[in-house]
Amino acid sequence: MAQRSCDVCSVDPFNRRGANRRQVLRATGLGFVGSLVATLAGAGRSARAATLSGPPPEVDRLTITIVSDNYLFPFLPPLNLEGLKVARSPSGGSPGGTAPRDRLTGEWGLSMLASSIKGDQARSVLVDFGYTSEVLLNNMRLLGIKPAEINAMVLSHGHYDHFGGLTGFLAANRGSLKPDLPFFVGGEDCFCTRQIAGSGADFGTLDRRAVLDAGLKLMVEDGPAVVADHAVSSGKIALRSFETPLRPTQEKTGIIDGLGCDPAMVSPAKSTGTFVPDDFDHEIATSYVVKDRGLVVLTSCSHRGVVNSVRQAQEATGVQKLHAVIGGFHLVAPPLNEDYVRRTVLELKSMAPDYLVPAHCAGDLFYDIARLEMPGKVIRSAVGTRLSFGAA
Repeated sequence: MAQRSCDVCSVDPFNRRGANRRQVLRATGLGFVGSLVATLAGAGRSARAATLSGPPPEVDRLTITIVSDNYLFPFLPPLNLEGLKVARSPSGGSPGGTAPRDRLTGEWGLSMLASSIKGDQARSVLVDFGYTSEVLLNNMRLLGIKPAEINAMVLSHGHYDHFGGLTGFLAANRGSLKPDLPFFVGGEDCFCTRQIAGSGADFGTLDRRAVLDAGLKLMVEDGPAVVADHAVSSGKIALRSFETPLRPTQEKTGIIDGLGCDPAMVSPAKSTGTFVPDDFDHEIATSYVVKDRGLVVLTSCSHRGVVNSVRQAQEATGVQKLHAVIGGFHLVAPPLNEDYVRRTVLELKSMAPDYLVPAHCAGDLFYDIARLEMPGKVIRSAVGTRLSFGAA
C-alpha cells in the first residue's frame, strides 16, 4: 500500500517503494486495469466473502480495545457496569516500568481490536489501522497485542485515517502473520484514489498489491459475511433514515502507478475519469452478538450515517437488541447543526442501546447531548480503553 504526500497526510517511512516498480506499473488503459486485477485474482489471494446464511454466530465474551484514536485521556477511571467492564491504560507502559516517553500515543484516526471467546475458541479481529504505522505499532506493543494471533483484518472504508498505518504494520510483521490472513473490504471503491473535497488535497490510495504481497487473502463483500467465525460484517449500508452524511472526499476510478480501482467494478456513474463525490457505498460496519446481552456494533466512521449503520447491523444479524455502539459517528459540528445532531441522538435513544462509546469523529456536540439524553449510558473512548462485554 502506498500513500502520496499531501497537506493532511504524513509520509509513512515504511511505505516508500522503488521508482522502477512504479514505472513498470504506470498505465491508464482499461486493458491494463483488467490485466492487473486478473493477475491479482489469479494469484489465489482474492475472493468474494461468503455471505452469511442462517443465524449469526454468538460469542460468550467480547473485548474491544481502542488501539488508535483521536483522544488520549490518561486519567479516566475504570468502570464496572451491568454487562460491561471498562479498563483504562493511564500509564501506557509495560509491566515493570518503561522509559518516560514510552507511552501510548493518540492521533487522528481509528483502530480497534476485537477479541472474542466462544466456548474454548478465541478469535481476534483488527478493525482499521489508524493514521500512521508508528502510532499503531507503538500502541499495539504497549497494549500487549500480538499480531501473530490476529485471525482477520477489516478495513471499514478507504480513508487514510483508517488505512494509513496498514503498510507499515504489514512490513513490520512480514512473515509473522497467519498464512492467508483474511482482509475484508466492502467493495472495489476502497481502492479508489481520493482527494479532500474543496481543497483538492491528495488523500492517499490504498495499495492492493501490498496487501496481497504480504500474504493476506483479500475478501470482497457482496453482503453480510462472517468474519473469523465470530463477527458479522454488515455488507452495504443502506441509506434508510433521515441522515444525510457528510461527503468530505472525492474519488476517482482508474489505475495510475499501479494504484487505484477498476472502473469496471464500480458504479458506471463514477467512471468519469475525473473526481466525483464519494458516496461511501463501500463502507462496512462490524458486529458481534454477545450471549444474553445483544448486539455490539463497531461503526468505525459512519459516513453512511450512524443510525443507518446500526440498522444495517440489525438487519444483517437479525438481532434487534442493541447492547452497544462503538466508534466514529461522523457528527462533527459545524458543519452539522445542533438540530441534526440532536435528532440523531434521539433516534439512537429510541433504539434503547445499553451503551454508546463515541470515538474518533463522533464530535463533542454529540457527546454532550447524548450524555444528557442517556445518562449513565455514554462512555468516553480513549486510546488504551478496553471494553469487556459479557464478562463474569
